Amino acid sequence: MNFFRSLTQPRRKTAPTPTETRVTVPLNGQETDVVLRRHPRARRLKLQVDGKLGLPVLTLPPGVTEAEGLSFLNRNAGWTRKRMETLPEKVTFAPDVIFPFRGQDLQIDHRPDARGTVSIDGDRLIVSGGAEHLSRRVTDFCKKQAKATIKPLAGQLAAELGRKPNRITIRDQRTRWGSCAANGDLSFSWRLILAPPDILDYVVAHEVAHLVHMNHSTAFWKTVTQLYPQCDRARDWLGIHGTRLHRIG
Repeated sequence: MNFFRSLTQPRRKTAPTPTETRVTVPLNGQETDVVLRRHPRARRLKLQVDGKLGLPVLTLPPGVTEAEGLSFLNRNAGWTRKRMETLPEKVTFAPDVIFPFRGQDLQIDHRPDARGTVSIDGDRLIVSGGAEHLSRRVTDFCKKQAKATIKPLAGQLAAELGRKPNRITIRDQRTRWGSCAANGDLSFSWRLILAPPDILDYVVAHEVAHLVHMNHSTAFWKTVTQLYPQCDRARDWLGIHGTRLHRIG
């Protein structure tokens, strides 16, 4: 199957996108911000706690009012509060903070007068410049490292399958680690650079396999295993530690 759109093919209609608003409601007697997501394709009410935001996200399908959604939230207030309390601690990029990078701990060493912008020295991440720019510089460094690691790997794995990705982008996705569009575009979360290298390898293999199979069939998983044999272990690792990565930065 060819996933690359011919110039003569008609353009597909743009899929409807969800809209979000944020409200503050009492939850178990405590004022709590809640994200209300109105999704045109949702079929039922859905409640989850977003690991990156640290907030409840309530998805409303067409025809369901905000009041009905908040009533549903109140009925599940105990579960929601418990989930929020078990989230890993949020880690902000700041001087002396320790965070994982390629699965190893790095400590941020702020040196305002150092040359350059950001560099690794042993187990320290040297960050120059003013304190007000530190968080952005560390984030930019991680994104750049993710791009430098993921793009060639995706190209290499795709070539093994006789395919070529269309465009590869690095983003700050809130829920997904990666995605593959029907036209061959691949997208990955920059936070994969925080995980051990083999976990990043698995996610790239997973999305590259979608260049051949745009589903999660037995044939798809066989292709993933061909590219990365230990996919079960990597999936388990993400299930246990993935939320923690979303709480960093």
